[in-house]
Amino acid sequence: MKKLLVIALSMALALTMLVGCSSGNSDSKKTTAAVIDIDLTEEEYAFGVDKDQPELLASVNALIEEMMSDGRFDEICDRYFGDGTPEAVKSAELDTSKDQLVVATNAAFEPFEYKNGDSYYGIDMEIAGVIANELGLELVISDMDFDAVCLSVGQHKADIAMAGLTVREDRKEYVEFTTSYYNASQKLIVKSGDDTFKDCKTAAEIEEKLKGMKDIKIGVQNGTTGMFYVQGDEDWGFEGLGCECVGYRNGSLAVQDLLNGNIDYVIIDSAPAAAITKAINALR
Repeated sequence: MKKLLVIALSMALALTMLVGCSSGNSDSKKTTAAVIDIDLTEEEYAFGVDKDQPELLASVNALIEEMMSDGRFDEICDRYFGDGTPEAVKSAELDTSKDQLVVATNAAFEPFEYKNGDSYYGIDMEIAGVIANELGLELVISDMDFDAVCLSVGQHKADIAMAGLTVREDRKEYVEFTTSYYNASQKLIVKSGDDTFKDCKTAAEIEEKLKGMKDIKIGVQNGTTGMFYVQGDEDWGFEGLGCECVGYRNGSLAVQDLLNGNIDYVIIDSAPAAAITKAINALR
């Protein structure tokens, strides 16, 4: 009888814990993210080419101009911003005995570069495929942390950096930038239902509110414009927000931590902000 009572109590305790866990997960699933539709910055994306390869720079610039004029760039963008279907891009294995184009990227920056299985997707990755094909080279994609992308090219470990790169003077130490191909901005991500910024109409108004909240934590992707914006950067003319800046390997981790209640806000590039919040919200 005593043994049966112990078993019954154990089952009751397990059931209570299961219900408790289920209840917690249910509440968690109700928490989603939202993007404040105000541009905090204005910036330009470009690719970063090995400084010792001027011929490659000239070829890529010519291809960017050609793709812009013949509609191929718009077709690629439509696959990520419109009704099109993203196309997979395959990477070959690095082999120095072959004629290859080695692309350094950080494949956690949807819709510009991301992975699904062994395939790469994204605007930059599809353009990389076009460049390699047009130049008659085998494409090799080297995935790494974002803040190592330009350095990798500068050290001649890759030919070109394609990672949603904002043109910055400090990055010119390592790469030669191509013609700009995309205008970008930073945006603020909040928890859905947070009406702190509902009356804001400009970036200045958002900044004023953020600067008035000294104890907040803002998540960013390491090495990106969002990080410089939050911390402050003299070259960019960013004063900084005077709060704690929490860095992550990618924007998805930052948004997930926001929803978990570990940080207060996230600031990342506008296109990834939209893609990440849509993907994470769909899973909750």
